This record gives sequence, structure tokens and C-alpha cells, in this order.
Amino acid sequence: MNLILMGLPGAGKGTQAEKIVEKYQIPHISTGDMFRLAIKEGTDLGKKAKAFMDQGDLVPDEVTIGIVRERLSKADCKSGFLLDGFPRTIAQAESLENLLQEMERSLDFVLHVDVPQEQLMERLTGRRICPTCGATYHVVFNPPKQDGICDNDGTELIQREDDSEETVARRLEVNVKQTQPMLDFYHDKGYLVSINGSQDIDKVFEDIDQKLQTLV
Repeated sequence: MNLILMGLPGAGKGTQAEKIVEKYQIPHISTGDMFRLAIKEGTDLGKKAKAFMDQGDLVPDEVTIGIVRERLSKADCKSGFLLDGFPRTIAQAESLENLLQEMERSLDFVLHVDVPQEQLMERLTGRRICPTCGATYHVVFNPPKQDGICDNDGTELIQREDDSEETVARRLEVNVKQTQPMLDFYHDKGYLVSINGSQDIDKVFEDIDQKLQTLV
């Protein structure tokens, strides 16, 4: 099964990826992992990507798609893959379509873990960290025993700047702008499967699993 996993920050994509990989034994491939592997293996494309990254530049699409080709050609992808974080643009999506065609493969589903933005705001802004021991809490989903105080060492919990409402709202806005054209693209192609990510984690996976069973 050849899959792409999509979802806004806080949608629980990482958790679902772990469950899919564990059950179906296909590799979870993120853009960062692909780049790191290509650089570690010292491939020509890996060296090119490293040169761009070292300068703080974006890796061009032709290098990225080349690295995707190398990764999907590996033995562990023979029975399928779960792409995460790629493609990010319509141009990359079209390049991936062409690449899979050349490899005589095709996408099965693009799984979109869909959660309303107000819920994502609650999930992402509710995180609290202990500056002493690093323990993580959530004001709604995983509160400390005493409000605002770490269970482990009694330190006052803090909210990271990344988790402030303003920062989270801006991050979500950027992500929505980026992902909406991709969702439209894959909807028109007939690959898109929207999963209700507001449910309990196990129920979300149950819905994903139900869809994946049609491929087995």
C-alpha cells in the first residue's frame, strides 16, 4: 500500500503513523529522514542537499524528488510506504505522480487526519512544560495534580513561546494555506480520504484501518 499522510500540527498524525507502520509493516518516510539517510549514505543527491542545507537554503524540488526516488527504490518499500511531509506543493505532487508512474506504481490513498482549527488551538496552546525536569503536561488532556505545578519536583510550569495563541494561530494559518491546495489536488485525483481526527486516538486508527483493509 502506497500512502501519504496529511494533517495540521496537533492533529495527531505522528501517533497514527506509528500505528499504521506497526500494523502494516511499511516504512514511515518523512522528508527529514530521507535527507538524513541520503546525506549519511553520501549519495550524489545527498551531497547536493547537504550543500543547500548548510547554507540555510531550501533544497530544490529536482534534488528532493531525486532523493524520494532513491528512498522509494529501497527494498523496505517493496510492499509499500507511508510518506509524511512530502509532497508539500502541487509541483512536488505532480513530480511524485510522474515518478510513481515511471516506477510502475501508484498512490492508494492520501489520508487526511482532519481536526477543526479551534480544537487544534486548544490542543497546541494547552501544553505546559516543567523548566526543571522537562516533564510535559496539558491543561485539558494531561493536567498536573496541582494546577500549574510539576508533579515531579514542584516547579512552576511554563508555556513555551511556540505554544502561545498568537504563534500557534500564525503557524496554523501558514499550514492551512499550504495544505489546502494539496487536499484539493488529491481530492480531484480521487485519492483523498478524510478521517475525523477529533475522536479518541484508537477510534481514529480504527477508521484508518477500515479503509486500509480494502487494500489487503
